[in-house]
Amino acid sequence: MSGSDNTLFFFAPIGPKPADVIITLFENFNEIEFHRIPEQLTENLRGHEKFLALNIEIFEDRDNWDYVYEGENLRDLPGNRYRQNRRWLNKFLENYDYEFKILTEDEVAKTKKLQLEWCILRECEDDEGLEQEEKAIYDALDNFSALHFKGALICVDNKCVAYTFGEKLNSDTIVIHIEKAHMEYEGAYQAISNLFLKSSFKNAMFVNREQDLGVPGLRRAKESYKPIHMVQKSILYRKT
Repeated sequence: MSGSDNTLFFFAPIGPKPADVIITLFENFNEIEFHRIPEQLTENLRGHEKFLALNIEIFEDRDNWDYVYEGENLRDLPGNRYRQNRRWLNKFLENYDYEFKILTEDEVAKTKKLQLEWCILRECEDDEGLEQEEKAIYDALDNFSALHFKGALICVDNKCVAYTFGEKLNSDTIVIHIEKAHMEYEGAYQAISNLFLKSSFKNAMFVNREQDLGVPGLRRAKESYKPIHMVQKSILYRKT
């Protein structure tokens, strides 16, 4: 893939020896990068016999670290530390005549309409990242069943105001790929998150809510749910 400065970059290789693959590519190409490389792989690279000779720099990519939470905490929002999250959730549940729906193929058109409305309000056409995200969302919705995703939709007075979808990552962890809501419906984000986990992933031990992309408001929101672990990722490049 090529970034905004036309630098060729790769994501983490898949296979039995990803560190060897990265070393080989750095041996054959000077101006390349590797993005979103997980912590364990960077540690393996540091111990590789050719690592120092290739002048590889490891830059911690904080904006792309994944937030991981205890599933039970997100479902129950217990104690004083989740007081604000509960307050917003209850505000939505008490103030709106809402309908919670499991996302199926029959609801995809409504979900796309909500996503379009969300993007118009946030002027996605002026933000390359949001434009790319919107395209990825439409691709996912067009292949929702084939991807084996689970999702949910909340509507108020026949207007859809929030949606989300995710999938099972492994035996004890699920990942939430997307979560969108109209901000004018106070507590909609808290409601779609809580109701979805309780309905579709009620036994998930851990929840990965992905990264904040360096967006201040998104970072505050993700931190407010008290992550128990951050999946650290780095960018690799050769020093010149």
